[in-house]
Amino acid sequence: MFESKVYSSRRNKLRSLVSSGIVLLPGNPEAAMNYAANTYHYRQDSNFLYYFGLDHPDFAGIIDVDNNRDYIFGNDVEMDDIIWMGFQPSVKEQSAKAGIEHTDPLSKLEAFVKDALAKGRKVHIVKPYRGEVLVWLESLLRVHHSHVKNFISEELIRGIVSMRSIKEDVEIREIERAVDVAYIMHTTGMKMAKQGVIEQEIAGAIEGIAISHGGPVSFPVILSVDGQTLHNHYHGNILKEGRMMVIDAGCESALHYASDITRTVPVGGKFNQRQKEIYEVVLKANMEAIKAIKPGVYYKEIHLLAAKTIASGLKDLGLMKGDVNEAVAKGAHSLFFPHGLGHMLGLDVHDMEGLGENFIGYDKTVSRSDQFGLAFLRLARKLEPGFVLTDEPGCYFIPALIDQWRKEGKHTEYINYDKVETYKDFGGIRIEDDILVTADGHRVLGKPIPKTVDEVEKLMG
Repeated sequence: MFESKVYSSRRNKLRSLVSSGIVLLPGNPEAAMNYAANTYHYRQDSNFLYYFGLDHPDFAGIIDVDNNRDYIFGNDVEMDDIIWMGFQPSVKEQSAKAGIEHTDPLSKLEAFVKDALAKGRKVHIVKPYRGEVLVWLESLLRVHHSHVKNFISEELIRGIVSMRSIKEDVEIREIERAVDVAYIMHTTGMKMAKQGVIEQEIAGAIEGIAISHGGPVSFPVILSVDGQTLHNHYHGNILKEGRMMVIDAGCESALHYASDITRTVPVGGKFNQRQKEIYEVVLKANMEAIKAIKPGVYYKEIHLLAAKTIASGLKDLGLMKGDVNEAVAKGAHSLFFPHGLGHMLGLDVHDMEGLGENFIGYDKTVSRSDQFGLAFLRLARKLEPGFVLTDEPGCYFIPALIDQWRKEGKHTEYINYDKVETYKDFGGIRIEDDILVTADGHRVLGKPIPKTVDEVEKLMG
């Protein structure tokens, strides 16, 4: 945990952003894999962590806006628990580390909420993403689960987003720790990418590195020579020279702050000419986007800069044609770059998206497009100092999408389909870094992970 004053200060600030009532933030319970006593690795709710810091199941926090008090509801362990889990500090001892004096058994939470409702006080919650928590809220709020949504508070959501978007120095240090572990994960994966190796060996090795450095992976490892599938969790391919291997992986720090890095490397350690040409296009988009990151710039504009860079590079290679600006405006480039440039990063790998993606990446000044590709942009709004985000352009050759667009005669004035056909066996390339927006620009977080052609070939050689 951070120092108690960090959590107290956060709760006090949130109180100033919510007009009245109580804020109810349930922590996560354990989640069973296949029977109750066999659970998945425990992960606390990120909003609960942010405001209370207690990494323990079956806790709930209350922030009383009107009376300037905070509460933790949870049960002390019993002897049966100690036998299996070892000694555990009391709820009161744990709560004191978060700067909270008022604690009660979990059984008293329902009466507390009932009293607030009876007095006409507003109970603010965020959208639950786990079924068990939805059922818990149904009981606490005394409504059918279909009506729990009526308590979801936009006022609370906007308050949380405004706070969690701006990373404190202690948070930035945690994210950077996670990026430094990702350095080891990715450089290990690069060195293992040799002819005859099965993907599963590499995926297992880099996940083990995350665990051995204090935290689990921040999302299931994406690793495949079939990089044209954006989120490919299948690891059964045997590596062959001539293929590119995408590794999209990160870890959590001990306090659950995430890293998210992608590198794409040639199996065997040496780029052939075709691989090098496409790789350099994506790398230029990655680096041009990084250079453009600074406060006051809309990330949507940086996304479009990356899209134009990719389109221009593909035009030079004969895969696209015509006016690059027109091609991007009409979405022709999204045959090759069908996703957004990046997203927020923090306690969640896609930070705060459980609150609603449009609350995180959009605001009254910028709205989501309905154009294919651009519609998938998760972060579009104006950048501010303290934002931590990802920059991850890519270029993919997706046979089914190529076939569909060609059959429909889509964007034929901008796409050279005859040449594109010869790339259907290519796969995909993505390059991703984690970036802090500073007061006067940006900073790439963590130890630099090889990404130029020379750097990658040198490491892999």
